[in-house]
Amino acid sequence: MTAVAKRTVSLPAEQAGWIDALVAQGAYASASEVVRAGLRALQERDAAVERWLREEVAPVFDAMQADPSRAIPADEVFQTLRAHHARRLGARRSAA
Repeated sequence: MTAVAKRTVSLPAEQAGWIDALVAQGAYASASEVVRAGLRALQERDAAVERWLREEVAPVFDAMQADPSRAIPADEVFQTLRAHHARRLGARRSAA
């Protein structure tokens, strides 16, 4: 087992109660396990965001920098979004 570093943290009553409930339900053996699981989830989320930025966002940004003519003007994007939204609202009203 790796070395354990102890920390003292302060939590709002709602979060502390949630941790206690998870332990009482048997989902986790201790409050420390709940916190470790939460930290692992945060690490996984942060790693996923980093991967997305590196693998999807950065290449698109680089492509746009290399060829700005690929861009769609913002007013055109907003016009398309507004039309889409209006169609959805109209469909919802028709169904009601």
